[in-house]
Amino acid sequence: MRRMRVAAVCGAAVVTAVGGVAPAAGTPGAVRGAEAVRGAEAVRGAEVGLAYHGSAGIVGERVDVRFTPHNHGAAAVPDSVVRIRWSQPLEEGQTLPARCAPEGDRAVRCRVGRLGAHDTGERIGLRVRLREAPTEVLLEFDPVGSDGTVDESRAAAERQRVLVLDTGDTYYF
Repeated sequence: MRRMRVAAVCGAAVVTAVGGVAPAAGTPGAVRGAEAVRGAEAVRGAEVGLAYHGSAGIVGERVDVRFTPHNHGAAAVPDSVVRIRWSQPLEEGQTLPARCAPEGDRAVRCRVGRLGAHDTGERIGLRVRLREAPTEVLLEFDPVGSDGTVDESRAAAERQRVLVLDTGDTYYF
């Protein structure tokens, strides 16, 4: 009985995602199981998988961060932005790269630009000064939506965290 309910719910989900009732087997336009699943995936749209790979290190009151954006997904991203948050407040009035702007006292937004499917973007380098010399700093990379807001539920799933210790070492992520 339980299996029958699960099958009925799954069948209803596929019908809803595809947008109608599949023709009966053997009739023109009939779709087999794997083809129906692929069709449902196409209707929902391809996934975007943004990730940032690079390095970070602490030198006194300064944190050097270099990263390259990657889209590991099957869909292009027309224009992307990343928010980088520090666990320590940033010093005010510092010069940032042209594509970056401060956001509050602990974050910077950087325009990544267009990324095609399975594409790599241009490397971004930041050198920021913190208000005080830390023994450690936590960096969080969050994707920013096309409307300029951070969707916290999406960001929580895609957030990258890098803990950088003041050891003189470079940390790779």
